[in-house]
Amino acid sequence: MDYSNLYIFLSTLLAIFTTTTLAFLFSKHKSKSHEKSINLPPGSFGWPIIGETYAFLHNDHEKFIGDRMKKYSSKIFKTKILGERTVVLCGTAGHKFVASNEEKLFAAWRPHSMQKLFRSSYQKAASIIMPKQMEKHVSQAPGFLRAEALVGYVAAMDSMVLDHLKVHWDGKQVVEAHHLTQLLVLTLSAKSFMGLEDHCRIDKLAKLMDTMMPALHTIPVNIPGTAFHRAMKAVPAAREIIQSFVKEKKEVMASTGNKMHDFLSYMIATADPVTGRFMPDNEIADKIMGIVAASFNSPAMTTTFIVKFLGERPDIYDKVRVEQMEILKAKKFGEALNWDDLQKMKYSWNVALEAMRLIPPLQGTFREAAKDFTYEGYTIPKGWKVYWTVSTTTMNPEYFPAPEEFDPTRFEKATPPPYTNIPFGSGPRICPGKDYARLQILSFMHHLVIRFKWELVNPNCRITGGMNPFPVDGLKVRLQAQPSQA
Repeated sequence: MDYSNLYIFLSTLLAIFTTTTLAFLFSKHKSKSHEKSINLPPGSFGWPIIGETYAFLHNDHEKFIGDRMKKYSSKIFKTKILGERTVVLCGTAGHKFVASNEEKLFAAWRPHSMQKLFRSSYQKAASIIMPKQMEKHVSQAPGFLRAEALVGYVAAMDSMVLDHLKVHWDGKQVVEAHHLTQLLVLTLSAKSFMGLEDHCRIDKLAKLMDTMMPALHTIPVNIPGTAFHRAMKAVPAAREIIQSFVKEKKEVMASTGNKMHDFLSYMIATADPVTGRFMPDNEIADKIMGIVAASFNSPAMTTTFIVKFLGERPDIYDKVRVEQMEILKAKKFGEALNWDDLQKMKYSWNVALEAMRLIPPLQGTFREAAKDFTYEGYTIPKGWKVYWTVSTTTMNPEYFPAPEEFDPTRFEKATPPPYTNIPFGSGPRICPGKDYARLQILSFMHHLVIRFKWELVNPNCRITGGMNPFPVDGLKVRLQAQPSQA
């Protein structure tokens, strides 16, 4: 054995390890020294290591934010959540500051749990949709998310919603609304984004996505019994379903030359406009899974809570049904909804807006400070996470009188001030699927109230706290077929 070469190898390895360790410790020391020399926002980092993560994830989200606003500042405070030093910006001024400074002061960031679940979606920019250089190119994809492109998609979605209700709701006495709205949302997104119509695979994907969603904002501890562990087991199964379909679709496109106007076929056929590179199958599958997840949770939650509020408030249900019956009476028998019909659903959309105001499907969004910046006289260091939270405006009586009440007419009486009720975000990072979500929600409401009346089996169904609220028992409802559809 050549001991001299072994000695050189071990010495080199030790030098690399020592240099890396010292550089890391120096960087941490430099960061802490920098933080001590600047005026940080008031607040507390909580317990060592875990910070205030448990209270943030498991307690009432509005209370978590509200208590700290009262204790520290109504505009800004610091905390430590999900392993990160974080500053929380509150109120309309905070919302506006983030929206106005996207790309300048902030970079996209998602919790480590989400990054681990959706691996290649977060290689550099933490985007759940696409790398930044392809966003503009993809936005021009035929039949994608632009409002003008969705005009021709209304009839197809109308038909799919109606088929879903006939299969899963008609003839049933009691249904679990949460599960069924998840299934509907995934059926619609699988068709529009992937061209997938295999109900067996869609049902499996819906169950896997339901397992993954509770782990999007959590501590990424992969041990049995945790939500993150269950999600990490579901991810490979979901990825396999999508990747096998990508392969099938690629083969069909190659043999037929059919471009098939959906997002997946567009990704397969279109090269990156900057590099000229086509995505490999596994990367396409990961991007599609991120897109399906992004289009899954929030619309399903909103639709679920619309069912909840209409079941609790027969007076509001009656107004929605009157509006939808007027639209139905103006159409020929069997004629599908069109874009103009959706524009007439003003009260119904106010119901949806009020549902999203009262129980936001996502309680807030993270960013990362791209450089040191000053806000309200405090300095936020580069690398800190920035969190803006919707409850500081949506539940503020200054903007929404009697905020605890479910009152869709509040949107008729006055337009909410800017940056108060922004369920789809705002600024450059506003949700690209907002028009698609509106189409989906209104199509469902139209057919549901025409076909059924319902009541909640458990009116006191508990809604979880944390960033992604959902009904614990799945929101079971007792159906009664309406005479016109009986």
